[in-house]
Amino acid sequence: MDTLEAYVEFMAGLFEVLPDGIPEVRSFAVDEARKNVAAFGVFHGTHTGEGGPVPPTGKTTKAEYVYVMDFEGGKIRHMTKIWNDGITMRQLGWAS
Repeated sequence: MDTLEAYVEFMAGLFEVLPDGIPEVRSFAVDEARKNVAAFGVFHGTHTGEGGPVPPTGKTTKAEYVYVMDFEGGKIRHMTKIWNDGITMRQLGWAS
């Protein structure tokens, strides 16, 4: 994805597929010298909603992730998400 706006729209759609989705922030760090913030979290959700690559599986995921957000002028200039999507897809029954 090329923009933060596109990512936000993608995540909004994910909550339709995983309607019980809960992002749990477990750690948050600010690096003022490098003008960035890192947030570690775990996303919990069950595929009970319509959508996704297959019909609802009823399977759950516990997906760990890290966001690193670079700031410029008080706004996010760039964001990187570190996440093992393959494990999440397998947990939800979307991939083997």
